[in-house]
Amino acid sequence: MVYYLLFCRLKLYKNSFILTVIQMLNFMLCDDSISSLKRLYKMLESIFIKNNLEAQIVFSTQNPYDALDYINNNKVDVSFLDINLNSDITGCDIADSIRKKDKNMYIIFLTGHLEYALLAYKYKTFDFLPKPIIDERLEETILRLIEDMTLQSSHFIKINNSKTILNANDIYYIKKNGMKLVFCTAKENYETYCSFSKFKSCLPDNFVRCHKSYIVNINNVKNFKLNENMLELKNDSCCAIGAKYKKDFMEVLKNGIY
Repeated sequence: MVYYLLFCRLKLYKNSFILTVIQMLNFMLCDDSISSLKRLYKMLESIFIKNNLEAQIVFSTQNPYDALDYINNNKVDVSFLDINLNSDITGCDIADSIRKKDKNMYIIFLTGHLEYALLAYKYKTFDFLPKPIIDERLEETILRLIEDMTLQSSHFIKINNSKTILNANDIYYIKKNGMKLVFCTAKENYETYCSFSKFKSCLPDNFVRCHKSYIVNINNVKNFKLNENMLELKNDSCCAIGAKYKKDFMEVLKNGIY
């Protein structure tokens, strides 16, 4: 049996410096016990609501093959995996498959068999929760996970607190427009009152200034139109390359120092 909860909530929050963009975090659950699955589902939803976390359970299943199929075809940030799934594949097998494709996904193992604990950490496991799961222990894990995400600048960006997370991979470029910054992301554009200087320190090294009005994510550049002093992004939008920044920008590309 498979249970779904699919929804999207992108919010903007004001503070004295910036308008923050919330990146929804996607959780996937796999446990062969329907009662354990439902209980974990409810516990996580309560934790999300209690702590005002922008997170959602996008997929919940008893079938490990369905879990693998979903992970291979959808965006998942955190996976909860029971180790013993009463199947010819285990939670460790799913974790092994995940790690071959995704080095950044957070994996949390669940089991009533403590002897599996050391084996589970082989897959760069974030945590290991013994069954039956205790509410306080689960909440502690989730809050620690959110905090850890904010420290992983290569993948997630801490905007203004540990509950506000933006996936850096989703940003194509940041454009200065008067007193505002416009963030062009994979889904839509967002505006905020802020300066490049205040926000630049939050960005990974692959974000490079290419113009007085543009900071571009090098990883999302599709084509260089150097004769036109333009960059074409993967979403077919374009950024200008300014004369003042062109030399340094090209040096970054040439040497791969970002």
